[in-house]
Amino acid sequence: MAEVTDLLVADAVQLGCTAADRFDAVRQAGEALVRIGAVEPAYADAMQEREQSLSSFVGEGFAIPHGTDAARALVRRGALAFLQFPEGVDWDGQDVRACVAIAASADEHVGVMSTLAQVLLDPDQAEELRTTTDPERVLELLAPAPEQDDDTTQPQETL
Repeated sequence: MAEVTDLLVADAVQLGCTAADRFDAVRQAGEALVRIGAVEPAYADAMQEREQSLSSFVGEGFAIPHGTDAARALVRRGALAFLQFPEGVDWDGQDVRACVAIAASADEHVGVMSTLAQVLLDPDQAEELRTTTDPERVLELLAPAPEQDDDTTQPQETL
């Protein structure tokens, strides 16, 4: 199963976006996934289809749009796209400041959703994602480097 670190690349992070409504935001997210070569163009249409049937709003000012189950065949490789909307987007009555679009196989999808949920449940990290002006910070928050073993101390020899 792919990790978020494998799925999110700098080219897929867009800050300072504006959108007329949630469907415009989902369109932009789908275009980002197409642009990075993660999905066939029809996947973006499937994202719209899914959004029309069920809102992708998940709380804390975030939405996680993705295609329908049938559209998974249009995924070339698992990927994420992060779009930030500082002015907010009306998402079926909710204020969304950022969305994380997902292109993933069934196996990847569950793991990615779990990882994103952990990040978004941390109010400080969620706030930073909604407001940062640094694309690298988005990568650090959503795809943190694996923790390194800090055990660099050597046992002291006793005399």
